[in-house]
Amino acid sequence: MLDRREPVGGLLRQWRQRRRLSQLDLACDAGISTRHLSFVETGRAHPSREMLLHLSEQLDVPVRERNVLLVAAGYAPIFPERPLTDPALAAARTAIDLVLDRQKPYPAFALNRQWQVVASNAALQELYEGVAADLLEPPINAMRLSLHPQGLAPRIVNLAEWRAHLLYRLRRQVELTADHASIDLLREVSAYPASPERPGKTHNVEYDIAVPFRIETSAGVLSFFSMTTVFGTPLDVMLSELALELFFPADEETAATVRRLAANASIRSAN
Repeated sequence: MLDRREPVGGLLRQWRQRRRLSQLDLACDAGISTRHLSFVETGRAHPSREMLLHLSEQLDVPVRERNVLLVAAGYAPIFPERPLTDPALAAARTAIDLVLDRQKPYPAFALNRQWQVVASNAALQELYEGVAADLLEPPINAMRLSLHPQGLAPRIVNLAEWRAHLLYRLRRQVELTADHASIDLLREVSAYPASPERPGKTHNVEYDIAVPFRIETSAGVLSFFSMTTVFGTPLDVMLSELALELFFPADEETAATVRRLAANASIRSAN
């Protein structure tokens, strides 16, 4: 966990160490002298705003934390953090809504850095059968919803495998961002009980192209794989942390079942 009370030089040093780079490595990547970088980290030299942004780029520091570095150095933050409802993000919101809508009848979600669902296409409501009501209260947390014993977990056929996959992603997020909210979420969901694979419910490797998500529903066992999409080089804090999680059928049986469920739902809504 990064200590934000550090002066800017100390924060830069922490980010360099998180990236497992020596001063020589970073200095070469950034095109500056090792001596100058050492002076910046120890506070003997004060970095310009341009130098801070340049070093942040080399270190792949998250946009949110680049603002922290700027403030620590006495500069104003330059990356805004706006909600999706802000008119300035209208084009991005249109793109998100288009992607989510085109994903129907398969589920799709827009998730923020805390794994909260900020938008979805509301497809395949059968996924949420038997889920505790409080887990479906906004803002829904996708990680909590998936792994909580009163969430989807009891019906996930390959829970041990899926749980390991999600925890790996969350640990990787913590490693890359040092985000306090992600650290707290990892601590919480890691404490949920881990159930072993249920006998006779192993997945069909014939269709696997990624870690599958296999869940029991009233329509039978459905099998999906997911794809994550992010915005390229965003200059807004919220957009930089937003991910679109799209689910696709992992076998033809799931595809046919989901299409049938969607058609039945359309008929019911029309009546």
